[in-house]
Amino acid sequence: MTAWSASDIDRIAATDDLHIAPFRADGITYGTPTWIWSVVVDGRLFVRAWNGVRSRWYASAIEQRAGRITAAGDTFEVVFAGADEGLQDQIDAAYRKKYAGSSYLPPMVASGPRAATVEITPRVAE
Repeated sequence: MTAWSASDIDRIAATDDLHIAPFRADGITYGTPTWIWSVVVDGRLFVRAWNGVRSRWYASAIEQRAGRITAAGDTFEVVFAGADEGLQDQIDAAYRKKYAGSSYLPPMVASGPRAATVEITPRVAE
């Protein structure tokens, strides 16, 4: 797994503009970018699907394991993986801190979206 540069992860953490576009079933075409909440825990980037594991972008991310994101004014080629279960409480805390006061927060730390937590890492050019 490749780590984010300190500069990139700091810029991504400070914004609320992440759009995720996993590959479609052909493994070549990017899906339609979807705006999604993101959080950073210990220098690692995580997102959750509002509709849980039924979410189309989540299913594509887990199946294709790659795609791209746009955030902080840049586009990044990335890899997707299911999040480490041991980090779920820290990810919840990061969501609560970053999105405090939003009426959308309680569902994002509920079991459905929590089960659809994805870690995003930079993809190494081949």
